[in-house]
Amino acid sequence: MKKIIALGIMISLLFLVGCSNGKATSQSDDQILSKNYEEIEKSAKGSTVNFYGWGGNEVLNKWFDNYVIPNMKEKYDINVKRVGMDIDTIMNQLISEKQVKNDKGNIDVFWVNGENFKTAKDNELLFGPFTNKIENYEKYVDTNSKDITTDFGTPVDDMESPWGKASFTVLKNADKVSENIVDTNTLKEAIVKNPGKFTYPAPPDFTGSAFVRNVIYDIVGYENLKDLPEDEATVKKAIQPAMDYLKEIKPYLWNEGKTYPSTTAQLDNMYSDGEVNFSMTYAPNEIEGKINSGEFDKSTEFINFDKGNISNTHFLAIPKNSSNKAGAMVLINYLTSIDAQASKSEPKNWGDMTILDLNKIPKEDKSKFKNSVQVKNPVPEVKASLVPIIEKIWLQEVANVNG
Repeated sequence: MKKIIALGIMISLLFLVGCSNGKATSQSDDQILSKNYEEIEKSAKGSTVNFYGWGGNEVLNKWFDNYVIPNMKEKYDINVKRVGMDIDTIMNQLISEKQVKNDKGNIDVFWVNGENFKTAKDNELLFGPFTNKIENYEKYVDTNSKDITTDFGTPVDDMESPWGKASFTVLKNADKVSENIVDTNTLKEAIVKNPGKFTYPAPPDFTGSAFVRNVIYDIVGYENLKDLPEDEATVKKAIQPAMDYLKEIKPYLWNEGKTYPSTTAQLDNMYSDGEVNFSMTYAPNEIEGKINSGEFDKSTEFINFDKGNISNTHFLAIPKNSSNKAGAMVLINYLTSIDAQASKSEPKNWGDMTILDLNKIPKEDKSKFKNSVQVKNPVPEVKASLVPIIEKIWLQEVANVNG
């Protein structure tokens, strides 16, 4: 999710026309939140819900249009309209609507996380707290997990509901790398024993940046990072042991660390060609498909660090000026259901990781997630504002790029 470009940009007044079913708009926020879920669902029957989110993933779009939309109509008699829109435009629209005091917006649910959630929360653009009304959230989600209760360092406070997860993990070709890797020390041993066979994408590549942060977590500890101020000198001092580690392994990397892959896709190609014995991903559910297609070797295994692997959650929120908050909550409840979560976790549909706690779902439903990867001991992301600072320090300290 990108940082919004300009908070005050006015969006065309065409966006300000509410188009949700009128019967769902006549209720005040307090009236809606005073109802139980069954009453909310009943009041939303026959209405229209407008879902806004990034539309750049055609596999996801097809799944949503062919699975979510017809099921919402069949199960709840609710019409769902999907509108593909990038988060910058969504945020600017919500801010503009607030400025002109439009209390009947046409965005009912939007896909969000990270700094954009913080902006929406700080600017009082959100309806809630509402997740305690989401039946499937209460039943099947670990509501105490840090990657559910915080969003890139911002307390969620029940103002958004989890939809899916991304978890970082390193991959290895187990036929070529026999070492049991459980932390940065054992990773270093494997790298030294296999010179030239490990590398990582140069930050700010999303996955390469996550690798650097995961190294920092393992060496420095998440607890020592989460409350750091947005000050480069302070951050540099805190993460210096991890930067020293990355400099120590540099001579043993592919091309002796003189260059790095520019993207994760480039690293994947190198791994597929056997040029390196390791790769990494932020989407573990996609790996099975790559193995089945022959792109990745069948001996590919995940590496889980004992202290945890970085995990972040993407969420669904309801604007304060949504015209159909009841319908929005029914859609969110359905997207949090066992069947919908299992369906989207299938690589052919999306491959997005589930936010459900598999220990909380009925035994007979566990098989629906048999192909879904569960990363052990997930740890949450640091504040989004710290990420570019860490990337800048890596460029200066490890890549030796000044500026």
